[in-house]
Amino acid sequence: MADFMGVDLHGSRFERVDLSGAELFAVDLAGARFRGVDLSGVVMRGVELVNVDIHGEIVNVTVNGVDIGPLIEAELDRRYPDRAKMRPADPAGFGAAWDILERLWGQTVERARRLPPELLHESVDGEWSFIETVRHLVFATDSWIRRAILGDPSPWDPLDLPWDEMPDTPGVPRDREVRPSLDVVLDLRRGRMATVRQVIEGLTVTSLDSRTEPVTGPGWPPPRSFSVRECLRIVLNEEWEHRRYAERDLQGLEERSGTREPS
Repeated sequence: MADFMGVDLHGSRFERVDLSGAELFAVDLAGARFRGVDLSGVVMRGVELVNVDIHGEIVNVTVNGVDIGPLIEAELDRRYPDRAKMRPADPAGFGAAWDILERLWGQTVERARRLPPELLHESVDGEWSFIETVRHLVFATDSWIRRAILGDPSPWDPLDLPWDEMPDTPGVPRDREVRPSLDVVLDLRRGRMATVRQVIEGLTVTSLDSRTEPVTGPGWPPPRSFSVRECLRIVLNEEWEHRRYAERDLQGLEERSGTREPS
């Protein structure tokens, strides 16, 4: 326990710091940036939220007495009609969802190809570069399809990229310095996407609700049983959300390079 009273910590950096249960009173957080932060159970009173940008999982979040989670979900579904299809209930629905993702990602890749190759390694506002995003989706497929569903205890490619907050894990690569070309990562990605399609095309009503066998050995996800439905839903969510982030950041890169086409 430590008390910071009347202390100027302006511009300080807190990384992998445990502040759970901390009490903040009359604290200036203007301009602060939070990334990969667990805010579960946080209570805020007398706060000023002006010009705030939040991206994350919004569940049971009450603002001035109103649960905003369902409102946000409804608005996102309105803006992106295909988004609701990322919550399929049967094998046909999973097939339709994957068709949508393949089509949308094809458009996003073509958009990326119009940029100078070096910009695909550039970060926008501290987020992953486009190539790092693609590498992370390879990791997501390896984790939830090849490891969890298909049972490979170590499905990783050296270009796999876990999320930043994942603890270093023996055998799981995390190379943030490598600079593969777009074609190299897309070749890897095509193989992983083909595996997802093969699994989805083999689904039945029974297999969709079956449980996976726990996979031993270090890696992600942890060695426990999951429903096949849960694993596939996670992959669909990863694919959908990271494409949305990629599209947002590609726009920034287009503006930076002057290659954005007039709307």
